[in-house]
Amino acid sequence: MNKTPASETPVESTLTPQKSFLIINRRAPYACNQAREGLDTALTTAIFEQPVSILFLSDGVWQLLKDQNPAELGQKNLAANLQVLPMYDIEQLYVCAEALDDRNLSIDQLAVPVTPLRHNEIKVLIQQYDHVLTF
Repeated sequence: MNKTPASETPVESTLTPQKSFLIINRRAPYACNQAREGLDTALTTAIFEQPVSILFLSDGVWQLLKDQNPAELGQKNLAANLQVLPMYDIEQLYVCAEALDDRNLSIDQLAVPVTPLRHNEIKVLIQQYDHVLTF
């Protein structure tokens, strides 16, 4: 009887294939928990080595502002979460250019580097991801 040594036995891969995730944040930073949940979901997904990008739409653009002081509201500053995103390999951050314009905000007022996209570009972006989660 010919036995195959254990080291030569074919083993099925237990690794799951990577799926790309786009997290869409639409909520103001401190009005509800959804803004924090969106960032927490992005960080958790990245821990499992899944490619993650974040898109800030509507009032979600307020999450990106520099020098926020939510302590007066009894909340923690979301800027700390934004600052650690690169450590989790989350480097693709997008913002709706029209949302910035509607709120009289500019890129230089934001705490982290982002890529501004117009509505037509956002439609194309969303189609590139396996999973899209909206908060």
